[in-house]
Amino acid sequence: MTKTTPKSPAEAYAGLSRMLLGDTAEKLGAQQALPDPAEMMKLLTAGFAANSGRWLELNNRYYREQLELWQACAGVKPEAEKPAPPQDRRFKAPEWQEPYFSYLAHSYLLSARWLEEMATAAPLEPAARNKLAFYTRQLIDALSPANFPWSNPEAIKLAAATEGESINRGLKNLAADIDKGLVSMTDESAFEVGRNLAITPGAVVYENEFIQLIQYRPLTGTVYERPLVIVPPCINKYYILDLQPDNSFVSHALSQGHTVFMVSWRNIPPEMGKATWDDYLQHGVMRALAVAREICGVQKVNALGFCVGGTLLASALAVLRARGEDPVASVTLLTTMLDFSDTGELSVFVDEAYVKTREAEFTEGGVLRGRELALTFASLRANDLIWPYVVNNYLKGNTPPPFDLLYWNGDSTNLPGTMYAYYVRNTYLENNLRIPGKLTMCGVPVDLGRIDMPAYVLAAREDHIVPWRTAYATNGLLGSDTQFVLAASGHIAGVINPPARQKRNYWLNANTGSNAEHWLDTATSQPGSWWPHWTDWLAPQAGLLIPARTGLGSSEFPAGEPAPGRYVKDKCG
Repeated sequence: MTKTTPKSPAEAYAGLSRMLLGDTAEKLGAQQALPDPAEMMKLLTAGFAANSGRWLELNNRYYREQLELWQACAGVKPEAEKPAPPQDRRFKAPEWQEPYFSYLAHSYLLSARWLEEMATAAPLEPAARNKLAFYTRQLIDALSPANFPWSNPEAIKLAAATEGESINRGLKNLAADIDKGLVSMTDESAFEVGRNLAITPGAVVYENEFIQLIQYRPLTGTVYERPLVIVPPCINKYYILDLQPDNSFVSHALSQGHTVFMVSWRNIPPEMGKATWDDYLQHGVMRALAVAREICGVQKVNALGFCVGGTLLASALAVLRARGEDPVASVTLLTTMLDFSDTGELSVFVDEAYVKTREAEFTEGGVLRGRELALTFASLRANDLIWPYVVNNYLKGNTPPPFDLLYWNGDSTNLPGTMYAYYVRNTYLENNLRIPGKLTMCGVPVDLGRIDMPAYVLAAREDHIVPWRTAYATNGLLGSDTQFVLAASGHIAGVINPPARQKRNYWLNANTGSNAEHWLDTATSQPGSWWPHWTDWLAPQAGLLIPARTGLGSSEFPAGEPAPGRYVKDKCG
């Protein structure tokens, strides 16, 4: 695709708006990345019609503080104390301490607080209040003076020092990202799947139109007889669990004597747009479990699911138990939702109107582009995952530093529209999965309570995609004793925390019968990574130690192309 550099700042910002909104805004009513001002005003008007006194109080204080700020900065009142430098990280640079830009930063922060307090005070029902709070924060984040070339003193100074070269580089960066459809968060030239990412040795031992199944070579002389089958999220590539050798979860499991199989989901092409949730269970999860059992010659395997991969895995296990089958000795669920009572800010995006729209759109099939979901998740943390890169890449003309996690974050996967519409209705919207017998999958009613094998449930305390209290609810859904563990950090960093780095901590508490808050209040913090704790838990579920298997695959399922396979290299359109 030919890259066209924007010819003017106006054209550049039009291109940026299209990239952040695009067809996603049309489909979601502009509920992603940037808010709909009309919707915001509607919610605010409805809220304050019943509380005009609070409205006047907030406005009077806001105008008074803005006047006092202007008087202090302009020197109208010499006795007025100059405002202290803002603590906000966006305005930490010395350039922001110059009088004019200091005024801009402080005025913006006053406006931000005013808008947040108005949204908080609006007497709305919970869903509308949450939507208004989300819209408000998106608007506040987007309108920071740091985000615009004419009000960012760091960008202005750099442009002068480089005689405009930083502007030229920024426009080129913007043009490249508009073509790609996403804001670059890392130097993508630094990484390549199969070269320095997903390089743990192994081979594809099974393939169908939904998955490739990878078996990895052992790293120890003896291995546990029961293998570990990993089901990653289908909305991203599997190599989040096999990034580089020093932070590969796969390598860690291999080093502990486990034979590891990995599901590599296909990037769904348009002709497979009618594939269903049941297809993902039957041809994905359950097929992977069966092939791993056959290759290793065992009755049971251990299974692990991550994020929506965990939701798929739990659904598949419920189907298997309903059929009277028992092929799994233990299940591990990493940052997974089974009860969708509280989905955090993701609930802002999913309501009846949205789901009906997507169901109608995908009646005849089609795919949900991975870019849409990537933008959704980024918008939940726009001040971390959108605007800093807008400033660095476009205003300053810099290339972001290489970071494997962020490279993976931008390498998303298309989903079948039919499967996606079923998923959002029955989980995020109606929360049907947690109700015994409510859903029929693969021809049988499913009941999570029939999942009766030992379970290890991991949540992350700062997870903005799977709130940890929601993950905690899994303890009351499964029909077995669970080992619940709470990791520090967020959805990805809480999971990918190799022991050698000696970072972060996790919490343990055997009393999972209490509510989430009491569990945390009485939990014990443990230093470092949760990985060793998990491998200690998994070992008794893994069977006897046997000599490492000398080959990959079997006569029925021979080893094919080397890992990481070709499915994972297919880029999202």
